[in-house]
Amino acid sequence: MSDVPVIDIRGVWTRFDGMVVHEDISLTVARGEMLGLVGGSGSGKTTLLREVVGLHKPTRGEVRLFGDPILDPDPDVRRQVRRRFGMLFQHGALFSALSVFDNIAFPLRELKRLDEALIRDLVWMKMAMVELSPYEGRLMPAELSGGMVKRVALARALALEPELLVLDEPTAGLDPDLSENFVELIRTLQRELDFTVIMVTHDLATLAGLATRVAALADRRVVAHGTLKEVMAVAHPFTRSFFAGLHHVAAPGQGG
Repeated sequence: MSDVPVIDIRGVWTRFDGMVVHEDISLTVARGEMLGLVGGSGSGKTTLLREVVGLHKPTRGEVRLFGDPILDPDPDVRRQVRRRFGMLFQHGALFSALSVFDNIAFPLRELKRLDEALIRDLVWMKMAMVELSPYEGRLMPAELSGGMVKRVALARALALEPELLVLDEPTAGLDPDLSENFVELIRTLQRELDFTVIMVTHDLATLAGLATRVAALADRRVVAHGTLKEVMAVAHPFTRSFFAGLHHVAAPGQGG
């Protein structure tokens, strides 16, 4: 197995209109880890996630995925790197004019290398993985419940069998039962497919249910990084307030 980190954030500074959001952030995510990014409002956690996937360029520093710069000057390198991760946006970001089937098929068709028969089979397979029926493939996004939107968006994110899954508030807008079921689905798929995860979440139950490691952003820096128990033990005002209700919960596989 390669020792190259899946995500390698190197000395990242981010400024907006003279305001410093990130100050010399360095962070790595190894293969198979599930890293949860937490932070207060304005801490820059979503901005950091956007920098990881190349949607925003840091003011200084670099982000590498699988050893290559996400913003490599060679467009072929960028294209190859981006095919190795899938992203689930906070509100699903489904194409409203496309059916469930066509939303999931979209990244497969973008490859321009697969015939429609193979695309159909792959879409049905991805739908089955997230517990959607063929009937639901004919529905339009406006006809879906919040939980179904999340499942369709997850199926689309997994369409190209990515090695890295990027999650932005994966359980936002779901009631506790649906949220718990969705966390279990992601956890099951991660065990079966062995992908790496980086996610932004403010939900403590989601964090405890998924994250094998946690990075806490505050004061423009990573103020704590480690297992959930280790981060909860850090004596910083943000970690004390954020984890106040979670002192008896351990992350997956971490025990008491």
